[in-house]
Amino acid sequence: CNDAGVEFHHSKCATSFIRDVIAPVYVPELVNEFFSFDKTVSYQGHFKPIMAIQFTELPDGVFIGCSINHAVTDGTSFWNFFNTYAEICRKISNNDPSIEKISRQPEFSRDSRIFSFCREAILELKAKVNSNNKDKLLVNEDFNAFEKCYFDKSVNLNGIFENWLFKSSNIANTAEISSFQSLSALLWRAVTRARKLPVSKTTTFRMAVNCRHRLNPKLDPLYFGNAIQSIPTYAVAGDVTSRDLRWCAERLNESVEAHKDERVRGYLKEWEKDPRCFPLGNFDGASMTMGSSPRFPMYENDFGWGRPLAIRSGGANKFDGKISAFPGREGMGGVDLEVVLAPETMAAIESDPEFMQYVMN
Repeated sequence: CNDAGVEFHHSKCATSFIRDVIAPVYVPELVNEFFSFDKTVSYQGHFKPIMAIQFTELPDGVFIGCSINHAVTDGTSFWNFFNTYAEICRKISNNDPSIEKISRQPEFSRDSRIFSFCREAILELKAKVNSNNKDKLLVNEDFNAFEKCYFDKSVNLNGIFENWLFKSSNIANTAEISSFQSLSALLWRAVTRARKLPVSKTTTFRMAVNCRHRLNPKLDPLYFGNAIQSIPTYAVAGDVTSRDLRWCAERLNESVEAHKDERVRGYLKEWEKDPRCFPLGNFDGASMTMGSSPRFPMYENDFGWGRPLAIRSGGANKFDGKISAFPGREGMGGVDLEVVLAPETMAAIESDPEFMQYVMN
């Protein structure tokens, strides 16, 4: 440890308002300036603090940017820390006598754009993936998430989609695909189509998975540290684009289900034999990486001013094909995906009917 502590910066931005941060369809470059360690690489943790907090005052609100070295902690630990930091600040401002007790005690024993998906759209997508009978498919091909979620308020959508899920999940000898895997498969297909890759080109879809519960014995859910691994799933572009959504989702599901204790430890043993830097990026033009998680308690960060209005990430670990998943602010199973793509690829998926029918913004 270099004993550099944690940097804290108090900044003021008099020319930009909340609307300038969260209203644009594309995430503005301004957001990167709210993070102290923007453009800092992991190795610089040997010389710089491993963490920095930047508190930026806007004319009509504040932005709290928290940067931490990913070699030290993963998303689970990061958001547990951020929630705890907010809880302590809130208790201090309220003179709360329970300041010494925190709710989630950590365990220390060892071009970017936001695409929003409402719960109904995700359930519809999951139902589609889990139905392998095209003749009896229980979904409407003309489904429009924006229209359903915002204009048809009188319809009991939750009941309709739950009924679809109940019926379509009753398939013998077939593993159920999760909502998140269904959403990932949708992205895999859309981006592969948009990139116009040769049919024989191998594509890669990586998913960052939490290994705490995959080990035997399991780690504590609040184990503080970096306990994630990146799981690759491979398929040629021709298969990704010509086969159906379920086929892609099944490939992702198989990769995740196979990643258990033996494989987790095997990855570590192989790395010890042959240490190497993780190949972050899209070097072959056919890769995608899904990071973060809609399960992280991002909107529970109440510093005493109420819940956050929005979640945005900075420029770290961003490249063509990087996707970051956030929970929707309203909860109820909604998901926001921060997607970074080359301009021509982004333009193509924005006009992809299979993809955009589920997007609500």
